Amino acid sequence: MRYAMCIAVSMSSWLPLYGQQAVDSGTQTGRAQSDEVLQKRVQALEQEVTELKGLVKQLQANQSSGSGQTSQPQAATASDSGKSQSADLAREDRNTLDFLRDTSINLYLDTYYAYNFNQPVGRVNLLRAYDVLSNEFSLSQAAIVFDHPPDVGAGRRWGGRLDLQFGQATDTLQGNPANEPRPEIYRNIFQAYGTYVLPIDKGVNVDFGKWSSSLGIEGNYTKDQINYSRSFWFNFLPFYHMGLRTSIPVNDKFSVNYWLVNGTNQVEATNGFKDQLFGFTAKPAKTLSWTFNYYLGQDNPDRTTASSCGPVPVQPGLCFTAIRPAPNGKTHIFDSYATWQATSKLTFALEGDYYISRLWEAAAPGESSAPSHVDGGVAYIAYQVTPKLAVATRAEYLSDRGGLFSGITQAVKENTVTFDYRLFEGFLMRYEWRRDYSNQPSFLTDRQGFLTKDQNTATLGLIWWWGRKQGAW
Repeated sequence: MRYAMCIAVSMSSWLPLYGQQAVDSGTQTGRAQSDEVLQKRVQALEQEVTELKGLVKQLQANQSSGSGQTSQPQAATASDSGKSQSADLAREDRNTLDFLRDTSINLYLDTYYAYNFNQPVGRVNLLRAYDVLSNEFSLSQAAIVFDHPPDVGAGRRWGGRLDLQFGQATDTLQGNPANEPRPEIYRNIFQAYGTYVLPIDKGVNVDFGKWSSSLGIEGNYTKDQINYSRSFWFNFLPFYHMGLRTSIPVNDKFSVNYWLVNGTNQVEATNGFKDQLFGFTAKPAKTLSWTFNYYLGQDNPDRTTASSCGPVPVQPGLCFTAIRPAPNGKTHIFDSYATWQATSKLTFALEGDYYISRLWEAAAPGESSAPSHVDGGVAYIAYQVTPKLAVATRAEYLSDRGGLFSGITQAVKENTVTFDYRLFEGFLMRYEWRRDYSNQPSFLTDRQGFLTKDQNTATLGLIWWWGRKQGAW
């Protein structure tokens, strides 16, 4: 059609010019010659128009029968391909969003300033777990927590968790060379375990990996504790375990717990014995919870490090010499604690522990080595004055017969008062006064080699956390 319009325009513009030329030519050579020339040119023009019409028809036919018919499927194919790619991208984005929705990435920062009124040599607070330094601005802990818990209701029975930890608390919790053959490998991995919920009855929760010990009422993250500093019992009981643990719910108020682990504070075992825990958690009422644990272990090593293992190469830190005979004494831990939410503002908690360990255990009575005992307990009271302000106190007693905790036989006690001010969710300020005392000189002073029976500290703790994980970490 576009070509026909061009031809029409060309003819309309050309014919007047030609008519004018014919008149001029007739004037000079005569009308007969002009008519003859005009007739020839009209015939030539008609022939060109006929050819152009045929060309236009041919182009129109090709467009309708060839190009038009093939371009339509091509356009549809391109459209379908685009829709498919968009759908794939939407599914991929949705999977990513679902994963991120079900996975929380959480950050944590715990700092403090403590002052020990003994002004101890080296500015060290003895028998403390986390607040170990005096008269210094200190980084107790920086941590990142990745948590992807199971969601049976959504059809996902598996999950996992990873806690990476850095700072002073890391050195306290992780890698005592007396327990760990190669502590540097796991230094910053506080927790790393996978979870699967077995489809048995109400669902049996199974974890495998490394996790924070639930022996004792206190835990790792300060924001979830009643006080800023940790108790003597937190410092003494195991911090972590590596192995398998299960929680079997009997009903909505009672569950049974079982562990099979390498040992206490051991990612890599120091002997072939596998420690076990048997326990339960009871919630007879919404305001009351009670946990009881019995732990059976054998944590005496059956090997010692060696400088050379001969011509066969081994991995660094895995060269050992066997101890023959190896000590076979057992460790027994009885641990029980309960929490009672008396009112919406008032909370009571109580913990009791009994720990007994032997180096040697003989088959015949009277041939075993003398045991070491550690026993005692902790009591807590917390009161939420306002949504932002709280006050708490702790009283503790630990009898160390045999020096398992402190290195000497003594009875250590402490009293702590803590004031909380929560400026907003995710930022907590804690002011704490604590007095540690003993029946034996156990605490550093400003005189080298001179110990005293008590130490008093004042502490300001600043804790930040952010992320989507709800409740206690």
